[in-house]
Amino acid sequence: QVQLVESGGGVVQAGGSLRLSCVASGRATSEFAMGWFRQAPGKERAWVASLNWNGRITAYADSVKGRFTISRDSDNNTIYLQMNSLNPDDTAIYYCAAAEAIAITTYNARYWGQGTQVTVSS
Repeated sequence: QVQLVESGGGVVQAGGSLRLSCVASGRATSEFAMGWFRQAPGKERAWVASLNWNGRITAYADSVKGRFTISRDSDNNTIYLQMNSLNPDDTAIYYCAAAEAIAITTYNARYWGQGTQVTVSS
């Protein structure tokens, strides 16, 4: 079992940046495919970015491609999501998740953090 704790959310103006962190405990993140998801008010939870099991392949939703970057710090057992050029459509609760699979999706993510709120003002 792995426990995930997100941090780094907050309120930022459009065009600004935030870096989310997801600290894992219990097992190493290198044992999982890792991902970031978000849920905006009134919408279903959606995949944002992911890192495959061996950390060599990243993938991004079209809506964040070129603006967000997912990365892993194995020494600190932490996953990051660097978010640049934020806009109000990025406002959501952001969740970190882990899957015991080669790649992660909303359906196979087994472990979830509690979420961190990101609010982008116009």
